[in-house]
Amino acid sequence: MVSVRTPAAAALKPVAGLDKTAAAPAQGDGRTPMGEWGDAAAHGGRLRVRTLVTQRWLVLAGEALLLMAAGLGLGVHPPYPLCFGVIGAGAWINLLTGVASPGQRTLGDLEAAGQLAVDIVQITALMFLTGGTGNPFVLLLIAPVTLAAATLPVRHTLALAVLASLASLFLAFLALPLPGADGAAIVVSRPYRVAAAIANITGIALIAGYVRQAAAEAARMALALDVTQTVLSREQRLSALGALAAAAAHELGTPLATIAIVAKEMAREAPTAGVKEDAELLMAQADRCREILRRLTETPDKASDEVHERLSLRQLVQEVIEPHAGVKDVRVEAIVTGAAGTHAPDIQRMPEIIHALTSFVENAVDFAAAEVLVTARFDAETISVEVRDDGPGFAPEILAKLGEPYVTTRPGAEGSRTGHIGMGLGFFISKTLLERTGAVVTFQNGRPRGAIVSARWPRGRIEVGAE
Repeated sequence: MVSVRTPAAAALKPVAGLDKTAAAPAQGDGRTPMGEWGDAAAHGGRLRVRTLVTQRWLVLAGEALLLMAAGLGLGVHPPYPLCFGVIGAGAWINLLTGVASPGQRTLGDLEAAGQLAVDIVQITALMFLTGGTGNPFVLLLIAPVTLAAATLPVRHTLALAVLASLASLFLAFLALPLPGADGAAIVVSRPYRVAAAIANITGIALIAGYVRQAAAEAARMALALDVTQTVLSREQRLSALGALAAAAAHELGTPLATIAIVAKEMAREAPTAGVKEDAELLMAQADRCREILRRLTETPDKASDEVHERLSLRQLVQEVIEPHAGVKDVRVEAIVTGAAGTHAPDIQRMPEIIHALTSFVENAVDFAAAEVLVTARFDAETISVEVRDDGPGFAPEILAKLGEPYVTTRPGAEGSRTGHIGMGLGFFISKTLLERTGAVVTFQNGRPRGAIVSARWPRGRIEVGAE
């Protein structure tokens, strides 16, 4: 067994961390992530004219087909002129809507709610002519509310749900009876019509609620994934700075050589001692610049092999704990251990791994009582890194939520050791980044206390030179 203990070294600027103990609003700028953001995210795409027009054509076509099927197949004869007049009015409104606005235009919230309210009124008028809630197709009233739940703010969705519910109750008591094949009215008892109205209202509430929740969750995940991609892109740009420095050094070498030659000629032909002294100073400074550029040119090449393309596990854990060396009252240490007879691996330098593990350590530092321990282990098959602290641990009620975006109770900057104010995205970003590299990320509470976050890779996924 090989073991190396590494204390934290020079402090660097910490990166965004993750959060542990409960699902709560983030504090960054005073807005909750699902307050202003959440309501907007739930209807982030809002409602386009093309979507509204297409959905309305489908409903109108369905209404026309159902009317014809009722007369031809069921022997039911509603007042066809009035019914097709209502359908025609809806078609005319839809045609005007499609012609007046480009299909890609996004409707404002109030305008979209008004359009969907027109749909509810049109469906209610048709149901009034065809038996009210005695007509099983009264469930068409659910469609506009469902579309609103997926695309509009809560207040507009609630208004449309109330309108559709009132329409259902209205149709339970007031509606024209359907004439049957013999001309006699088809009588549906009032208790049945009331029960159908209640069922329709229940369907409106449940379906709209499910759609709303699904749309909000999808929007939250999309937003968090965008943030994850932004973080990864930033880390990759930082990794590319070494190559950029080498290129700049190469380009600046020629003009500096020219300056040095001209300065040497000036010193040789200087008419006065002062001019010669200035020329010699210029030569010395040019030589100094050339030496700096020479180191810039050599270091990235060496780093390309030894640092930027590969690093040992000891270098990895050292780099992960370095940003937190200056945190007061918390000792951050690292241990590297390996199975006997197994050579220590060199792993590929991946910005995803470094950023994610640094975030885990930062979070542990914020919640630790006195110590954070980072342990890297390896054997013939796997490589793992574990971050353990001696703090209160994860709250049991939110263990199942860890890994989702916007899960945070990180204190504000004045109560945080690292000074980070979280949005509740740190754990989600870190977990996502590590999983992209092939890691299995787990989290649990330690005994007797503390939290443990670990990542385990198949050795071949991150080891340099592995097939």
